[in-house]
Parts: sequence; C-alpha cells; structure tokens
Amino acid sequence: MKIDVKGRNVTVTDDLREHVERRFDKVGRQVSDLAHLELELWQERNPANPDCYVAEVTLHIKGGLLRARDASRDLRHSINLCADELARQVKRDRVRRRRRREMRASAQGAQPAL
Repeated sequence: MKIDVKGRNVTVTDDLREHVERRFDKVGRQVSDLAHLELELWQERNPANPDCYVAEVTLHIKGGLLRARDASRDLRHSINLCADELARQVKRDRVRRRRRREMRASAQGAQPAL
C-alpha cells in the first residue's frame, strides 16, 4: 500500500511519517498492494476550537473509496483515531464483499439448468 502524507500549516517530519506507517500497517495488511492511502494533516487556527489538529484519510481501493476524518488536541491522537476508524471500515467492506460473493455463488448454483 502506498502512503502519501500531506501537511497544511503543519510540518511533516520523518518521525511523524514513521508513526503514520506504523498506525496504518494493520490497514495495509487487509487491502491489496495496489491500494493508495492519502493522509492530510492540518491545524485549524481558531482559538475557540480546542480540537485544532485535524487528520483526514482517504483510501483508494478496488471498487471504492473509504474516508475518515478526526480532530483532537494532539496531532498523533488524531492520526490514531483515523487509523482505528479506517480499520473498522476496511473490515466492514471486506465482510460485505465476501457476503456478496457467497450469495452470488449460491444463487448461481441453485438455478436449474435449461
């Protein structure tokens, strides 16, 4: 899985990139090698909003697009929340695809031959 990390108003350091790769490793094992993950990080400059660090993830997979967005007071915590949410979405997507494939296979086997 290819991972792109972009930052707006936030510097993306090598340490932060390693953290992202570690957190999204679980997702990478569940999707194909052709999947492409884009992570965008930014800081909202609004003094009234305490959750100013935002992480937004877009995962391009075969047959779809999965997204997650979270905000918190710490950038790493926002990344962790996004990784957890995306892992749940990927698992749910895999279960749905497997169920559809099994339903199609059982429906084709049950039809009488003409």
